[in-house]
Amino acid sequence: MIWDREKECIERSQLEELQLARLKKTLKNVYENVPFYRKKFDEHGVKPEDCRSLKDLSRFPFTVKNDLRDNYPFGMFAVPKSKIVRIHASSGTTGKPTVVGYTQNDINTWAELVARMVTMAGVTNDDVAQVCFGYGLFTGAFGLHYGLEKVGAMVVPTSTGNTERQIMLMQDFQTTAVISTPTYAMHMAETAKKMGVDPAQLPLRVGLFGSEAWTENMRVELENTWNIKATDNYGLSEIMGPGVAGECLETCGMHIAEDHFLVEVIDPDTGEPLDYGEEGELVITTLTKEALPIIRYRTRDITKLNPEPCRCGRTTARMSKVSGRTDDMLIISGVNVFPSQIESVLLQIDGISSHYQIIVTKKGYLDAMEVQVEPTAEAFTGHYKDLQALEEKVRNSLYTVLSLRAKVKLVEPGSLERFEGKAKRVIDKRKK
Repeated sequence: MIWDREKECIERSQLEELQLARLKKTLKNVYENVPFYRKKFDEHGVKPEDCRSLKDLSRFPFTVKNDLRDNYPFGMFAVPKSKIVRIHASSGTTGKPTVVGYTQNDINTWAELVARMVTMAGVTNDDVAQVCFGYGLFTGAFGLHYGLEKVGAMVVPTSTGNTERQIMLMQDFQTTAVISTPTYAMHMAETAKKMGVDPAQLPLRVGLFGSEAWTENMRVELENTWNIKATDNYGLSEIMGPGVAGECLETCGMHIAEDHFLVEVIDPDTGEPLDYGEEGELVITTLTKEALPIIRYRTRDITKLNPEPCRCGRTTARMSKVSGRTDDMLIISGVNVFPSQIESVLLQIDGISSHYQIIVTKKGYLDAMEVQVEPTAEAFTGHYKDLQALEEKVRNSLYTVLSLRAKVKLVEPGSLERFEGKAKRVIDKRKK
């Protein structure tokens, strides 16, 4: 099922004409109405009229997260406050939060794009959709809420936390679609089992998971545990929130709403644009945002693009699952390590659960990495040698993938912290 066939199945040549027209309008808008961009463009010696083709966008400067923080709270807005009907913001855990604003048209567009995304994932007006993201300044819950309502689904805004109640409501309301982070979905499944409820026997049929990077192995675990179809989706507050991209039921990449967002993949070191199929850092330019238009935003997310039409009938380019971030990449004794690589290894090993934590330390001049992981209940056979063998298997598997010797520590089931939002997988003690 396709929500907007005209835009989601548009011919590439028509799409590029639309993108260029909207890009020219956006560049003119920010130059005239956002002092930050006027100054930045002038410093780089470019004017809006210098953009005559989509390729010319590479001549314009990047925007980074600190630019939004430096212009806190409303310095990046292109409209007066009287036109702003909604404010959202990041958590602000690393300093001032990044504040984003929406006009009424922005809110309408947001709901429309999320409606596309949830339709791709199989949600219809027959579904009962339980939103297990936190409501508040975080963009995830509200964006998904309005998009789900737009397609006619019955929305259950449970937010996060009170996990036993979440399971009770799934049973009582006959929830068919769950929306959360993948790690919280696994925590909910674990809680359900403790309550004597088999997650696979609940009425759930689809799960829409986002807000953190997750692997194909995690998808298999989610689908098997809940007996659902699990899809990935992508968004970020600075650009809009959820609805930037999402997987269809073919699960072969996340379709990007290219009529509203112009995407590039660049070499994170040089900033040079890369070709389709080459992995690098995703850069996004908004094409229709009124309150907070953004030019060439460096997301720090590592992915690649595929412009080929999908089997589902959609012609928009697809981005692969985010494999990591340029700023959460760990360098351990000169080796680049992404937490998602470690997760992928762990979830392929029988007897290992999806709960783990990575602890990085420095001894003298040497880096050391310890992976703490919870074994499953089935792994406890009563024989210590079996646990030793499992620990060794994890250690060897990690070495095969990472070319790095990591200490592996099996910890008691349930002992690692559970997260209702984004999971904090890494504790890097070298920074302290």
